[in-house]
Amino acid sequence: MTKYFGNRRALLKTLGVGATALAAAGLPGALLAQPTKLRVGYIHTIAVDGQIWAGEHIGSWKKEGLDMEFIKFDSGLAIFQAMVGGSLDMLAVGAYAANFPANGQGKVFLINSIEYATAQLWVRTDQGVNSFRDLKGKKIPTAVGSTADVFLRTALKANGIDPSKDVEIINQRMPDAVSAFIAGAVPAVALWVPFNLAVAKSVPTAKMLVDASAYYPKSAIIGGWVASNDYYAKHPDVMKKVARAWAAANDYLVSKPDEALAAIQRKHYPEVPLDSMKAMYKASKVFPSKEWIKYYQDGTVVKWLNQVTNFYVELGAIQKPLPAEKYFDSKLLAGVVGG
Repeated sequence: MTKYFGNRRALLKTLGVGATALAAAGLPGALLAQPTKLRVGYIHTIAVDGQIWAGEHIGSWKKEGLDMEFIKFDSGLAIFQAMVGGSLDMLAVGAYAANFPANGQGKVFLINSIEYATAQLWVRTDQGVNSFRDLKGKKIPTAVGSTADVFLRTALKANGIDPSKDVEIINQRMPDAVSAFIAGAVPAVALWVPFNLAVAKSVPTAKMLVDASAYYPKSAIIGGWVASNDYYAKHPDVMKKVARAWAAANDYLVSKPDEALAAIQRKHYPEVPLDSMKAMYKASKVFPSKEWIKYYQDGTVVKWLNQVTNFYVELGAIQKPLPAEKYFDSKLLAGVVGG
């Protein structure tokens, strides 16, 4: 008489069949272990989510046994509030990577890109704004604290305009800021790509006054991946898997950009023409993983992060910040890729 075991593991144990035997029998590893679920927030711009979708396309997340739930946010503030509140395990973001972590809230462990020219300042010539001097006394909406805001204040100062006195910077979600500009409610807007496409299409008299490339590398803005302190401390093995999957995605994106961008555009940016998609990609600087490791180890990334953290200090958003050396893990990527 055969005894029925409802618990499959107990049955296998009784039969003397373990995981090693199953693997030897050629059964896939997916049958032996459940994937690790991860909740990951992101900002929808190619400088931030390029590696996310490249990894999805080549299957690098799944290969590492990761079940990634990617959740879109419109601002760095909202995405960090969600992570601090426990709704996210980690996130991918722009300039805000040097904000909350500098307050001890999150660990930066990967850098996606330098946002070389992704931030842009657009003005309406039909409202008499053609130059920086025409901006004095005007309202400029942007997402305060974002990559666009860091760029805006840098550009204003470089052109002799005091951001706190000579203009009124209005804090809005980027979709709302762009809508206000298109509607003619404001004569200028500081945005990030791909929001420029809607502006150029809807306002024929609009012109881009300047983009962030004019202030590179002195005001380099970098963004990347941040894990919550709790997740980073408790799941070192998962952190390695994320870094390894990211590296595969990053190197695919860098080595085969036309192929990768075509795939990303079809599924995740259908509203953006492919030629515009390629221009967006070129507006940021993305390096092979081993080159990133060099910048991690020689202090370059720490320098860039500190530059942005100092911006938040000047803005009054951070008091007594941690230096980037304390909140950036420069060793994780090298540990899984080599460098």
